[in-house]
Amino acid sequence: MAKKVLIVGGVAGGASAAARLRRLDETAKIIILERGEYISFANCGLPYHIGGTIENRDDLLLQTPKGFKERFNVEVRTENDVVKIDRDKKQVEILNRDSGETYAEGYDQLILSPGAEPVRPPIPGIESERIFTLRNVPDTDKINAFIEAHQPKRAVVIGGGYIGLEMAENLRDRGMLVAVVEMLNQVMPLMDKEMAYLLHGQLHRHNVALWLDDAVASFHEPDNRLAVGLKSGMELSCDFAILAIGVRPEVKLAKEAGLEIGPSGGIKVGPDLRTSDPDIFAIGDAVEVRDFVLGRPVLVPLAGPANKQGRMAADNICGMNRSYNGTQGTAILKVFDLTVAMTGANEKALAKSNVPYEKLHIHPANHVGYYPGAKQMHIKLLFTKPEGKILGAQIVGSDGVDRRIDLFAVAIRAGLTVFDLQELELAYAPPYGSGKDAVNMAGFVASNMLEGTVDFAYWDQIEDGDFILDVRTPGEYEKDHVPSAVNIPVDELRSRLNELPKDAPIYVYCTVGIRSYIACRILMQNGFTAKNLSGGFLTYCGYQHIELLDTQTARQLKEEFCLV
Repeated sequence: MAKKVLIVGGVAGGASAAARLRRLDETAKIIILERGEYISFANCGLPYHIGGTIENRDDLLLQTPKGFKERFNVEVRTENDVVKIDRDKKQVEILNRDSGETYAEGYDQLILSPGAEPVRPPIPGIESERIFTLRNVPDTDKINAFIEAHQPKRAVVIGGGYIGLEMAENLRDRGMLVAVVEMLNQVMPLMDKEMAYLLHGQLHRHNVALWLDDAVASFHEPDNRLAVGLKSGMELSCDFAILAIGVRPEVKLAKEAGLEIGPSGGIKVGPDLRTSDPDIFAIGDAVEVRDFVLGRPVLVPLAGPANKQGRMAADNICGMNRSYNGTQGTAILKVFDLTVAMTGANEKALAKSNVPYEKLHIHPANHVGYYPGAKQMHIKLLFTKPEGKILGAQIVGSDGVDRRIDLFAVAIRAGLTVFDLQELELAYAPPYGSGKDAVNMAGFVASNMLEGTVDFAYWDQIEDGDFILDVRTPGEYEKDHVPSAVNIPVDELRSRLNELPKDAPIYVYCTVGIRSYIACRILMQNGFTAKNLSGGFLTYCGYQHIELLDTQTARQLKEEFCLV
């Protein structure tokens, strides 16, 4: 007898599960129950439709119920909301939103793919019609309709994560002044501080005002405007606001059915994506997964994992015995003309989990300098000591970031070490890379560190009174330098060793760490204790959170929003 599979929710996970099920089993009866109007849409493209980059709204609609039926013989019922699961009877209760009627539908297996919902905290005034969230096509339509009707000049984006930064860029593309309010002292909380600071300067250069270390306390509407009251006492004036402070998994249906909820708040599933009921699977943003690097339960609302989980749940329903081995959080983001990417664990997560680690910072170009158009990348790599197993990577740059983060992501998934990175044979031609690619360079530097070729130190370890040596040129030093640093250019170092102390460590830096590495080798072989400061002066700026937020231009940007 043919099996009957109900899938609650479409989009990435549910639609992938349905298509895979049909490819594996032509006889199964498959029904997708979707509470909304659209079965499959490109939610990652929504900000870019608002900004105008994706002009045609229909380009966001990846599949229709009619198309799904014709190609996969899957019945799709939109505007049908599953409101209850009766596990004993193996049936669900469904509300037809068009007719208002409820009905029951039985199943042999059930796949839950309800997704996540935007967080709307109980802030006074949050029900204003001038406050929007962005999660689906109707949300996009509402924002676009408001912009067309009111021609707003100022917008406040609350939250500096993925959606917040994408919306800041796309609202700027629509010609608005934009402010971002973030309760932490940095945007992109999944990145470490010294990497995120690069984004602060980027946002400022594109006329986005930043309120960091602050949070929204209230909303109200004076004189046909929206006033955003902050906990610091500041009040921002705008035409509308976007809430982008995160999402929470939709677990109400699963919880009421008695399915187990994990410690992170998502539906608990096993490696086979079964819930605590063996006939019910759960996938996507609503489920708790295993962190691939740290092994702990986490929520990772990303499209890539949801698609893979949908396929895997279908495989297991068809008896293929697949295991989901965890999510490493590989992600990439466009912030104007910068690209931000990450994979694996960040330093904050490693410290919180008490995992011993080492780190390095390098700042290579995306391809050889003699070929026109070379762009600098900023790379942070985290790994174990002494084994060198790769734990995480973060990159900020422009061209070439996507390729390098994918290489690091594969290295983590494959269990490679930094020693393996040295040996990777990567494609090279002057327009695309270097004979020693940036990924190889990360391996070289990390191997030097682990093998003791040079000692490293970090800017957040420097204390008052430490001897700091700047080996850049006098011109670079005069332009900007670390306070108290002594300047001896690397090419003069051998002749000026008598100016340096032998009874204390010497902390050496240049711009990115290459000249300081050479200097450290000179010093170490002449009886000095030398430590190369990871990432050089560029990384120092990150640790010190040096940014352009206190300039006159930045203050003028903020004044555009200030009521008091």
